[in-house]
Amino acid sequence: MTGLLILSLLPSCKGKGSGSDPSAAEGEARHVCYYGICADTLDLNEYRIERGATPASIFAGLGFSPAESYRISSVAAQVLDPHRLQAGFPYYTLNARDSAATVCAVVFAKSRLDYAVIDLRGDSIAAYEFEKPVEYKRRYAENTISTSLWDAMASSGSNPVLAMDLANLYAWQIDFFDVRPGDAYRVLYREAYVDDTVALGIHEILSAVFVHQGDSFPAVPFEQDSVREFFDTEGNSLRKAFLKAPLDYYRISSRFSNARFHPILKRYRPHHGVDYAAPSGTPVKSIGDGKVIARKYDRGGGNMVKIRHNSTYTTSYMHLSRYGKGIAVGTRVRQGQVIGYVGSTGLSTGPHLDFRVYKNGRAINPLTMEAPPSVPVKPELRAAFDSVQRIVMAELDSLHAVWQKAQDVTGSEEGGGR
Repeated sequence: MTGLLILSLLPSCKGKGSGSDPSAAEGEARHVCYYGICADTLDLNEYRIERGATPASIFAGLGFSPAESYRISSVAAQVLDPHRLQAGFPYYTLNARDSAATVCAVVFAKSRLDYAVIDLRGDSIAAYEFEKPVEYKRRYAENTISTSLWDAMASSGSNPVLAMDLANLYAWQIDFFDVRPGDAYRVLYREAYVDDTVALGIHEILSAVFVHQGDSFPAVPFEQDSVREFFDTEGNSLRKAFLKAPLDYYRISSRFSNARFHPILKRYRPHHGVDYAAPSGTPVKSIGDGKVIARKYDRGGGNMVKIRHNSTYTTSYMHLSRYGKGIAVGTRVRQGQVIGYVGSTGLSTGPHLDFRVYKNGRAINPLTMEAPPSVPVKPELRAAFDSVQRIVMAELDSLHAVWQKAQDVTGSEEGGGR
């Protein structure tokens, strides 16, 4: 049973790839074109590059003399790097329909989209690059999660990479380490194709709704200030900013460094955080919403709290004198919530906070990180946004109804066959 619907396909230009020329008027003869060459009287043949092959050896294998192969290779070098031929990649010949099957052109695939064309027709050799047109299919998928978002995508027939795009979209609303059975998603997206059937990957998400632990999180696309981003139905950005600092009154006593002299250990070592000197007992705040994943005593860091904000960012707060009220592993905290108080526990020469930020598990400089913007829809654009969000949500509801009907029909057929 599938959870995927293909909605529509934008028309493609087949005049530059395989197929007929769409520019021909109704009733006129249509021409077969390959890689920019009219092939009405030519045959297309496919080969594979062998390990150790060079352009010259390939041309020689096609029947050209050593002198001809060298001459053709010299011209082909304009669009084909002889050192970057990849074994197993295809190349093609366009042959005349004569007794000698004369080679009129040779085409090398450099990727799924890019090709090097060597045109041998006429008195001179021409070499140029050709790019196949990309087509976009609108797709709709929904499913209920039983094990993981990745598995739910795969079982619904969607490209599982969509799971990563969806996780990035909702990184500030949903902790994807805490997705549970029963959570669900509905997503409308566009997928890129070449030659109508070869998928290149997810192009963009158009709209979505994610249900997490009973709460619904819609994602509505809207453009303001020439930037397209996603908002909830109230016009709030799905991306949230961090606080600039985890405490209000401080001075920076030590900065992010790969080689800082440690005042207690008396040796140089990385210091992948920022030290904020402040009086003992100064409240320390979480810089963003998140979940406490560690609350413990560390020999070097003393009393410390670690918070996972989403699947990308994690922060840690060290040398605390004590913890904030109710702070425990598994506690959900809000931006600005007090999670502890400045102290001097662990390897410390005086009261301060050692604050660290990790992006995808790697320490980054808290003072230079680019916190995502959190700008709601502007008042003067609110009417336009409301119109867009009504259309978007109505479309998702309509697609869900179609999808549900298809599941009901499938279930009925399966039940009748037992």
